Amino acid sequence: MLEFQDGRRLFVGRLRLLVLGLSVCALSCGGNSSPLSPTGSSSGASASGGGGGVPVLVGAGDIGLCGPQGSTTSGAEATAKLLDRLPGTVFTAGDNAYMTGSMGEFQNCYAPTWGRHRARTRPTLGNHEYTSGPSAYFGYFGSAAGSGEGYYSYSVGSWRVIALNSEIPSQAGTPQMEWLKNELSTRKSACTAVIWHRPLFSSGRNGDNADMRDVWRALYDANVDVVINGHDHTYERFAPQDPNGKPDPERGIRQFVVGTGGAMLYEFTHVRPNSEARGAAWGVAMFTLNDGGYQWQFIPVDGASFTDAGAGTCH
Repeated sequence: MLEFQDGRRLFVGRLRLLVLGLSVCALSCGGNSSPLSPTGSSSGASASGGGGGVPVLVGAGDIGLCGPQGSTTSGAEATAKLLDRLPGTVFTAGDNAYMTGSMGEFQNCYAPTWGRHRARTRPTLGNHEYTSGPSAYFGYFGSAAGSGEGYYSYSVGSWRVIALNSEIPSQAGTPQMEWLKNELSTRKSACTAVIWHRPLFSSGRNGDNADMRDVWRALYDANVDVVINGHDHTYERFAPQDPNGKPDPERGIRQFVVGTGGAMLYEFTHVRPNSEARGAAWGVAMFTLNDGGYQWQFIPVDGASFTDAGAGTCH
């Protein structure tokens, strides 16, 4: 499924995809393919992306779904093969192992695919990790997932990346919000991306999650540049907007929904304002995080045709 509000954007997107695709090949087809290997961090502490390579953040949410006999479905296997040839720090946007986030599901549904990139992965929690409690999630990812409640930060190149937990309270006055405000005020960066599971805005069947609006307000006030979510099993890109969903090309945050890691795909039930690109296809989103700007690219699994690409500047 592929929808664009403007046919001209499709032409421009394909041109950008061609240029970015050449860059990906230069990184992953040649000899300079060393991934970033971030160190672990605890909740409230930060970790830097270590190792060599380029400042790339790549990943998706809604990943490890097992079949009736316990084998991983083709979606997670196909997206893991994309990671095999892409550089950078791998992010997850929640719902890593279905259906309950148990240790058995992490071992049988996540480990055989995305698990081979665990050493360079920075995860986030989803609602399915809370079906039976998040202890297996923390046990599987260890210090890379932060400690305590699962919110933490790290660096990719010159960018600050913040992982939040949308499955615990994040309203004003909660421990997570107080930590977030402190992180934004004391560890300032020219460019910042924030990742959590349930999106504030979505055209998918799960729809908007209004309880995340306080987080958006804090991020907006701090001039955050990019938000990445999962939950709806789709890919969607929004134009920069404020916490109320109004267009704001100067200070607005650009949001990506990337719930395309391998679980069954969803259709779009309605189209939210400011939605610029929508597609239901397995794949990963790759962000090249430069000083003062970024490029994004949705890379579909082999055999899928939906793509999206573009560039933005930091506030």
